[in-house]
Amino acid sequence: MPRALLIVLDSVGIGGGPDAARYGDAGADTVGHIAECCAVGGGDRAGLRAGPLCLPNLAALGLGLACEGATGRLPPGLAPSGAVQGAYGHAVETAAGKDTPSGHWEITGLPMREDWGHFPDTQPAFPPELVAALVEQAGLPGILGDRHAAGTAVIEAFGEEHLRTGKPICYTSADSVFQIAAHEDAFGLARLYETCRIARDLCDAYRVGRVIARPFLGSDRASFRRTANRKDFSVAPPADTLLDRLAAEGRAVVSVGKIGDIFAHRATGQEIKPAGNAACLDAALGAFTALPEGGLVFLNLVDFDTEYGHRRDVPGYAAALEAFDARVPEIRALLQDGDLCLITADHGNDPTWHGTEHTREQVPILAFGPGLAPAALGCRESFADIGASVAAHLGIPPLPAGRSWW
Repeated sequence: MPRALLIVLDSVGIGGGPDAARYGDAGADTVGHIAECCAVGGGDRAGLRAGPLCLPNLAALGLGLACEGATGRLPPGLAPSGAVQGAYGHAVETAAGKDTPSGHWEITGLPMREDWGHFPDTQPAFPPELVAALVEQAGLPGILGDRHAAGTAVIEAFGEEHLRTGKPICYTSADSVFQIAAHEDAFGLARLYETCRIARDLCDAYRVGRVIARPFLGSDRASFRRTANRKDFSVAPPADTLLDRLAAEGRAVVSVGKIGDIFAHRATGQEIKPAGNAACLDAALGAFTALPEGGLVFLNLVDFDTEYGHRRDVPGYAAALEAFDARVPEIRALLQDGDLCLITADHGNDPTWHGTEHTREQVPILAFGPGLAPAALGCRESFADIGASVAAHLGIPPLPAGRSWW
């Protein structure tokens, strides 16, 4: 019986979708713009990386050709050096958002047609009755922030006041999210999580997709740093996904990284949540080695998004892509007859773009495994085709959305 390894390179988009202009993202292209910047020295950083973007293993799987299909441009340095070694294509998001849950749910066969609730880009951003209820129910002296902000910047701006007053830092973004940052020691990690659970209940009335705990350490703005103890409190998917179907069939599922949080821990099987891309990939490959026949390892690599995309860090993003590319041979070596590895993404986060938010982009599809014939999959009309194809590979009933390419 076959097995599958599904890898989501968080935010590694390959060019604006047909409706990108609606989101202010016409022309966004995460991989393409990184490659172009690196080609002219804009991706250089002493001690980190220099020169053109070097992704020979992903290029061999068809990444550059997938980019070309999405945008009409082959990014510099991403042409395969020989015959393509996998099935490749690009997929368009049909869900109403450009956020993490929307992307992952659509990948697993559940496109969200109705938009999430969002908080306005005003100061304050949150309804006063929501803040008042959170303060009362969580026993808080008040909150700080109350605005759209980037996570590291808002902690630098309000972290010292947070330490003086005990007020947590609450902020949001263009995503459907309510984020709470607090000092892991001074405020307490357990208290932060409980505050987020209360906020989760309160935010349901506003159709907010996620409440996120953002713990940090440090004594002043120069030393503040976020820790790996982030925790997402997500709305549960409103209908079955690929994971529910696998659970119903009694199949093994291992969820690595923030997959468990994204699916509200429903049908996510064994959950492993290390810190950082390298550790998450290590854990996923270790789990895949022991995976029973018919099972799925589902991995999210979040550093592309949180560490480099939102921070508009082109060299850091390029280095992270190259680090993942260097491990593709290791992934291929683990695959046995009947195994499938599928690499994709959930949205874009172009580090050359204005602002600090996600970008509405198409995503790559790179599918490979022993005996899998190379193929051009073209443009897939929904991310849901990914879940449909994984379901077909694993031999479970078709999902309501999506069309398998097998």
